[in-house]
Amino acid sequence: MDTTASGPALLKQLPPPLPAERIIAVNQPKADLHTTRSHEWNGWTFEVPPGVFMPGWTSRMIHERLLDGRIDVRGRRYGAMGVGLGVEAVVAGVRGAREIHAIDIHPESVATTVRHYERLVGEREGTALIPVVGDLFDGLPEGVRLDVVTFNPPAVSQTVSDDPDVVRNVCVGASLPARFFAQLNEKDLLAPGGEVFLVVSNTADLHTIIRHALDQGFTPRIDHLHDWQDGVVTFLFRLTRGGRA
Repeated sequence: MDTTASGPALLKQLPPPLPAERIIAVNQPKADLHTTRSHEWNGWTFEVPPGVFMPGWTSRMIHERLLDGRIDVRGRRYGAMGVGLGVEAVVAGVRGAREIHAIDIHPESVATTVRHYERLVGEREGTALIPVVGDLFDGLPEGVRLDVVTFNPPAVSQTVSDDPDVVRNVCVGASLPARFFAQLNEKDLLAPGGEVFLVVSNTADLHTIIRHALDQGFTPRIDHLHDWQDGVVTFLFRLTRGGRA
């Protein structure tokens, strides 16, 4: 694969989804979703309430890049879509983001993010946490334009459980990223020079997702590609508006 390709050239070489049985096998939900758990990362400990998403290795692709500045949020308006536990909000606060819009459809996830942020970051001059409960960008304050957006969507293309919390966290499918890009475009939510970072693997319909992004005027590039050596390949895409690099 040519990892320097962008736009339609990138779309042509994306792999198809894995076979359905393999997708289901590698996305089996853990039995502890409805219990209180604990997550440790970067010397921080996060309590994970029942139903709140436990970050995995794909989420760490975003967390690590926020922490070391490869995804630069300092002094910028940042949208953490599907914020879940709130790790990225905490990192963005530590890194000095101007505004951190912590967005999730799940009210307990947003409340959990606020608790962790207050405990680990607290009040910092020039940095504000804005909790947002809503379906994608529906709850975003009027007039906001974002400089950076990250999203690790539950885009798995096969239903792996009938538990609504599992579906919300894992397997909504390609329709969710499609609506994500449509809202970014139609509501003009991305500031000039803004960037979107999207994590998706070949357990999702990569071709459909990136085609939707192209249709909405975004130019995708591969920021990072990780081969798990089990058939799963995860992409971190960086997307900008139009032809901007």
